[in-house]
Amino acid sequence: MRLLTRILAIGMTLNGVASAAVPDDPHEVTPIEVNSRAPAFTAKEVDGRNFHFEAGVQKQPTMIIFYRGGWCPYCNAQLQDLHTVVPKIAAMGYQILFLSTDQPKLLYSSLKQKVDYHILSDSMMDAAHAFGVAFHVDAATLEKMKSYGIDLEATQGSTKHELPVPAVFIVDSGGVIRFRHYDPDYTVRLDAAHVLTAAQGVLKKPG
Repeated sequence: MRLLTRILAIGMTLNGVASAAVPDDPHEVTPIEVNSRAPAFTAKEVDGRNFHFEAGVQKQPTMIIFYRGGWCPYCNAQLQDLHTVVPKIAAMGYQILFLSTDQPKLLYSSLKQKVDYHILSDSMMDAAHAFGVAFHVDAATLEKMKSYGIDLEATQGSTKHELPVPAVFIVDSGGVIRFRHYDPDYTVRLDAAHVLTAAQGVLKKPG
């Protein structure tokens, strides 16, 4: 009986830790550290198929870009800014993954411009949780978004009410995070020139 009580207590503690792991304030996110092994995650392709990422399995460096969704004007500006450097980064051998909170069917149609990026749906926030960039959106912010015509539940197909802090991670071919950039201010993004420089810098580092 005592053992069962202890197990239940541990379970409640772990659940508390898990629920507390997603903060209510974007300034309180704790993204995974550089030199850590990149976490595995599952996202969705535009057709709904699962896309599994596991560090080191791809045997190539990977750039992972978290953005909020096609409804976000700052995200659209970021994607437009990156269009000149994405082909250069891909030519260097990188796999480039754009992670959006839009549900699969909205991944491309929600954007304000046509892109040929590999965009994945992280509407269930699996990747954002794994990389430590997820936060809860409070009720006041949800209402404000609705006043702008943004229904997060409709775009995500979920009632999680979570978003990622926009971020860029670079994972080397061995599966280790070698670069990260994030900013709790969603209007601030890493510009194309710095994204390219970061990609070049990771390839020059000894593995």
